[in-house]
Amino acid sequence: MDKSIRIVVSGRVQGVFFRVSTRDQAIAMGITGFVRNLPDGRVEIVGQGQPDQLDEFADWCRNGPPGADVSKSLIEDYKSIEIYREFEILY
Repeated sequence: MDKSIRIVVSGRVQGVFFRVSTRDQAIAMGITGFVRNLPDGRVEIVGQGQPDQLDEFADWCRNGPPGADVSKSLIEDYKSIEIYREFEILY
């Protein structure tokens, strides 16, 4: 059964290809959802998938891609009414 999580990462996470790398990682893991920059400099990620996939994805998001410096990550279960068919970058 699929579940959803919401991840908000802080630190040096904008301008370092965090969103593109997150999308690529999610697609490789079979996760759907979205990633977007927040106005305050953080990045928000919503992922849907199997619990074990999401655990692995959340672990990746705690560090992010090379060049990123994640200082804090908030990971929580997310009640989504939407079923995502792909993983996309929102602008």
